[in-house]
Amino acid sequence: MIRVLVVDDHPLLRKGLCETAAETTDIQVVGEAADGAAALQWLDQHPCDVVTLDLSLPGLHGLDVLEQIRARHKGVNVLVMTMHAEEHYAARAFKLGAAGFLPKDAPPATFIEAVRKIASGGRYIPPDLAERLLFRDHRADRPPHEILSHREFMVLKMIGAGKAPREIGEALAISVKTVSTYRARILEKLHKKTGADLVKYCIEHHLLEEQG
Repeated sequence: MIRVLVVDDHPLLRKGLCETAAETTDIQVVGEAADGAAALQWLDQHPCDVVTLDLSLPGLHGLDVLEQIRARHKGVNVLVMTMHAEEHYAARAFKLGAAGFLPKDAPPATFIEAVRKIASGGRYIPPDLAERLLFRDHRADRPPHEILSHREFMVLKMIGAGKAPREIGEALAISVKTVSTYRARILEKLHKKTGADLVKYCIEHHLLEEQG
C-alpha cells in the first residue's frame, strides 16, 4: 500500500485527492495538512511514502517545505502539485529534490499514475512540461531570475509582494541583515537599482501569480 500525505490549504482539493485515492486498491491517504509546518510535524511522527505538496501555502512556501522534507525524510517522495505549471517552478522543485510535478487540473487517472510512478522510485513530469524543461537551458529568452538561488528567488518574490525586510526575515527565519544581503545580490544579478525595480520585475515576469 502506498501511503500518501496530502498537503494543501484548500479543503476541497484535499477531499478530492482522498476520494480519488480511495477508488484504488494500492493508494491510501494516511494524513492531511493545510500548511508546511503541520506537514513537517506530521512527517516527524508518521511513516509515509509520498507527499503531494502545494506550492502556495500559508507560512512556509512550498519550495521551502520541499527542501526541509528532503533534508529530514530522504525516503519520502514528493509530488509537487500547483495551479500553474510554469517551468521555472518545476525546475526549482526538481533541483530541490521533488520526484514529480503535476498541475492541479490534471485528470484523476494522471494523479494516480504519478503517485504510483514516484512511489516506485521514478519521476513524473507531464510530457509538455518535460519538453519545455529539456530545452530551457538553451533558450535565448530565458528569464534572468532563473540564475537566482532558491533563497534569493524567495526573497525576490516577497519583495515583489511588498513585504518589509522584517517580515521577510521572520518568514524565512533569517536576520534583517541577511535579507539586505540577499536583496543586494538580487539587484546585482538582475541588473536593477531599487526595490521598486524588483517589484516591477516580479509583475512583468508574473512571479506573483503562483496561487493555489
